[in-house]
Amino acid sequence: MHKVFAFFSKYPRWTALIAGAVSAAGFEPWGVWSLTLLCFALLIQVVGDAPNKRRAAMIGWLFGVGHFSVGNNWIAVAFTFQAAMPIWLGYFAVVILALYLAVYPAIAAGGAWWVNSHAKRGAKAGSHIPLILAFAGCWTISEWLRSWAFTGFAWNPLAVVWQSQLELARATSLLGTYGLSAVVVATSGLILLAGHRQWRPLLTGVAVLAGLWLYGLQIPTTPRFQKGPRLNIVQPDISQADKYEPGYEAINFAKLAMNSRRLPDQGPRLLLWPEAALPDYLEDGYPYRYYYSQPGNSAAGARARLTTLMQDGDVLVTGANRLVIEKGRLVAARNSVSALDSNGTLLGHYDKAHLVPYGEYLPAPWLLRPLGLARLVPGDLDFWPGPGPQTLTVKVGDQPVKVGIQICYEIIFSGQVVDSGKRPDFIFNPSNDAWFGTIGPPQHLAQARLRAIEEGLPVVRATPTGISAIIDANGRIVQRLALGTAGRIDARLPVAKAPTLFATYGNILPVGFALLLIAGALLPLARHRTSR
Repeated sequence: MHKVFAFFSKYPRWTALIAGAVSAAGFEPWGVWSLTLLCFALLIQVVGDAPNKRRAAMIGWLFGVGHFSVGNNWIAVAFTFQAAMPIWLGYFAVVILALYLAVYPAIAAGGAWWVNSHAKRGAKAGSHIPLILAFAGCWTISEWLRSWAFTGFAWNPLAVVWQSQLELARATSLLGTYGLSAVVVATSGLILLAGHRQWRPLLTGVAVLAGLWLYGLQIPTTPRFQKGPRLNIVQPDISQADKYEPGYEAINFAKLAMNSRRLPDQGPRLLLWPEAALPDYLEDGYPYRYYYSQPGNSAAGARARLTTLMQDGDVLVTGANRLVIEKGRLVAARNSVSALDSNGTLLGHYDKAHLVPYGEYLPAPWLLRPLGLARLVPGDLDFWPGPGPQTLTVKVGDQPVKVGIQICYEIIFSGQVVDSGKRPDFIFNPSNDAWFGTIGPPQHLAQARLRAIEEGLPVVRATPTGISAIIDANGRIVQRLALGTAGRIDARLPVAKAPTLFATYGNILPVGFALLLIAGALLPLARHRTSR
């Protein structure tokens, strides 16, 4: 295997670009995470062989271009629903985004090379341990930076490749998602150690990995459920092409209603609909022209239609946009979720805080609109963000239920999904994944599973076309509805766990873990200096 690594080191740029593309095979819907480990082992090798920090960063950047071009290719599908822009622009956008996102692997590679160049002065000749530790730490820091820099794009952190390996994924409750990414990188390093026949550190690494796996074995074999009210999750199978077509509003509502009525043996239930399920405005107080096309030409009429699907004690939580009116003029909209009881009374709202650039608002419109770019969501009006994670308490029957809400894309941001001052019973993630083709939805679901493990909370997803699901607090999918199907899930809510270590301390843990790994990489240098 040493000869294999030596061969690929002769062609570092091509190796990085191709290995980056293949490494995305570990993400859903493919799930071949063993290939991801192998590709990262190659990356660590060619970065370590780079002659200088600049060349190492270039290798990391090329790897990132391949990695993100393949992993994020679902974005191109979204452009097929926007008539204002040509379809080919979607594929161009994927590559342009990858060119930017690749900066973060470049930072990781350049940083790891720099640390290793200092550490190897005191390390045993030929040892790859400092390089592996440095790369794992720097990769984690680069992912954390990617989650918030320039509003953040945290899609597909490396840890997601292990979301189906629950015994290993449970480490996110201790280290967070970005900390688990470090473990994935370090595991790739074990392949490198095997290739170079460095058996002692290899066995040490395997022992640490086995310890994490044994920790994960503490997961109960079957999920536990609360005794509270039942959930009714509706997936209407409304395609994005039909969502805003004239004349489809009644058809779309009928699809929602078909799976929303209380079953004969059900008591009060929490009825959960997807993001932007309704075109109607449920709040009173807007100028009359905004209610003109909805039932009763009023907010009250729209609410009354919803109550026909409910019985005493039921509560509906649904996506329904809100408007921002100033001095009688419409200035913005909010991507919102509203709660409604069986009497038609609004119980509260949640406004999406982490908006999607180019989806829900157009950055620098003065520059981009003249170039022919437009928002993917129809209309010229930008959405305004809400204040951040909030818990909405509703009474289903006579039982209060605390609902934490994260709309669509918000669920991917590790450490930013729960109101820590009012911990919910579960996180509701209404989403519209109809934009994302067949690749985006399973990737979205995979990231929601990691949020459940991190926070120790069930996550419930409702989407128009799939994948709707109930995920327990250990990341296990309890029930799901397949992509491209209509249906409903009727179930009790899984039990929430006590706050995890990560839920208590957040991203301080993975960043601190990364710094410890980097310090560990530099330990031979410190020993060398003290021995002089």
